[in-house]
Formats: sequence, C-alpha cells, structure tokens
Amino acid sequence: MNYKQKKTLILVNLGGPRTTEEIEVFLTDLFTDPFVFDLPLPEFLRLPLARFIAKKRTPKVKKIYESMGFGGGSPLVSETEKQARTLEQILNQKTDINWTVKVAMTCGFPHIRDPKFEKPGPDTVYLPLYPQYSRSTVLSTLSHLEKKFHECPVGSGGYVPSFAADPIFHQITARFISEFFSGDLKAEDFLHFPKGKFDGDWKDLDLVFSAHGVPMRLIHKGDRYMQEIESSVEGITEQLRSYGFRGQTHISYQSKVGPAKWTEPSSLQMIESLSKEGKQIAVYPISFVSDHLETLEEIGEQFKDLALESGAKSFTRIPAFGIYLPFLEFLAEKVLKTDSIIRHCTCKEMGGESLPTCRFK
Repeated sequence: MNYKQKKTLILVNLGGPRTTEEIEVFLTDLFTDPFVFDLPLPEFLRLPLARFIAKKRTPKVKKIYESMGFGGGSPLVSETEKQARTLEQILNQKTDINWTVKVAMTCGFPHIRDPKFEKPGPDTVYLPLYPQYSRSTVLSTLSHLEKKFHECPVGSGGYVPSFAADPIFHQITARFISEFFSGDLKAEDFLHFPKGKFDGDWKDLDLVFSAHGVPMRLIHKGDRYMQEIESSVEGITEQLRSYGFRGQTHISYQSKVGPAKWTEPSSLQMIESLSKEGKQIAVYPISFVSDHLETLEEIGEQFKDLALESGAKSFTRIPAFGIYLPFLEFLAEKVLKTDSIIRHCTCKEMGGESLPTCRFK
C-alpha cells in the first residue's frame, strides 16, 4: 500500500486572548518578550516591570475586548484558524502530500512553546503571518523557536521568510482593495464588514496605509521594518495606479504604548490632519493579514470617530485579507518553496542581530 508523505504547516501570529480569562496571560507574554518590550534594563528589573505593566493594563484591556462583541476576547486566533483550514485545503489540492495546518501564537494560546509544535525542517514548516520583517514579530518568533529547539530555523527548510517585497504580494493587495470598493468581496467572509457601498469614486480617495508601530529603539538596532513598510506601499501604490487609482497614498503607524518615541507619523495625527482638509479617507491595515482589535476597534471605531468629528467627508475601513483566496494561494506557493535556498543570516540583515545558534555565522 502506498502512503502519502505527511507534512505540517504551522501558522504563527502574535496572538490574542480567546476569552476574558486569558487577557492577563496574553499581556504578560507580550510584555515579557525582550524583542517586544525592549528596554535598556537588566532582566531582573525588566521582567518584574513587564509583569507589573501587564497586570495594571488588564482591567482597561478587558473593557476594550468586551466592547468588541466577541465574548470578551479577541477573534484573532479563530480568524487564523479559518486561514489554516483554507490553506490546508489549498496545499492538499496542489500536491500529493498530506498536509496538516496548525496555528501557534507567540503570546497567549495556543502558545508556540507547546510540545505539539515540532522542530522546523522540511516536514514541519513555520510561516509567520507578518508581511514585513520586524524584530518584534519575526525575530521574536525565531527566538522562541531557537530557545525551544536550540537552533535558529532560518536555513532549515522549515521557515517561510517575510514577503513584503514580493511584487505578487503588491499585486494581490491592490487587487483586494479594488475588489473591496467594486463590491466583489463576500461580506460573510469578513468580520464587521462595512455596510453600504462607498458613495463616490474610490479612485480619488486619500488612502492611508496604517501599520502597527514599533519603538524607534528597535529601528536604531537595525530593524528594517519601516523600510519594509515603505517598499510595500510603494509597490502596492504602483499596482493601484494600473486600476486607475488617482488619489494620494499615506503611511502612518498605530497602537503606540508608553512614553518612548515610536515610528511616525502616528495614524491618529494623519487621520486628524486629512480630516481637517475635508478629505474622503480610507484606511488599509498594511501590516495585518487578519482582523482583530487593531483593525476592528482602533481603525474601525476610534479612527472613524476621529475622522468624522474632525471634518472628513467620509471614512472607510478596508478589512484585512482574512481568507481571501488569492492571498492564501500566494502563501501556499511560499510554503512549497520554504527557505531551503537561504544561505545567509536574514536576522542580521533585516533585524540587526544574529541569534546565538545562527548557522551562517
């Protein structure tokens, strides 16, 4: 009897509390991660401070999640699971291999450190769901895996690199935005899909590409995140022009926490400034591939309220990809190529730092 070869794909995301009870655990994982909560302090001071901040923020965060309508938690894990199921179907249709697709998070549950997530290699592939490279996302993921398996995954054949520079990603994003405005997307595939058709010509909009911000401390350490965002937007804008888009595009950064200097301009400042000019504004979440707190609440509610109160002619939230088929087919092709051709340290190149067990030192 012939048995199919078996492979596992693990989709990695930052995570989100599935229930109210998981919020403090999620925040603790988030703030104790040295690549996320990067402070110039020794560990014996940084870790207690991180746990204190997580505990202090929990009540406030609980109220925000309660207002979203997902049972007191975040939809990010369940949305990633939808992507996993669709990717599993695509991979099994494309190959003669028996693919299983799982979901792991670097904060909260199901946590990447769980024993069920095996060592990266040709038969166990990890795909971080971050289009752009950042120390706080991709390098954090690689560090988690290195600590667990005592080997950096880059070059193992079991790691899919970030894909923001890929022209196909730019094409798919532009197509997605065009299909959103032309009414070709299925509303039932998305959370809180905007109701009603845009009143006007979307090709004249001011389109804001809002990315999750990071502390400038990370950028000064060699993180190429801002460059990745800028090249993504440049490529997508070029593709949008082929659809007849005539409007202006802007880059901004959201979700700042704490007093330190973060990437700028802030999305709040950008939205307010454009609104005071009476612009028609649309916001696309350039650094997210599934909808959750930052897209639904921050963009969909906070930014919308600010825009309309400040004089914007209109405000539109464009959803994240979710289970948009062309995007997931693109990811499937990336998975089938993995990273076996990498022969240099992308961590040093993109994040400014090689992990201790880098095979390319």
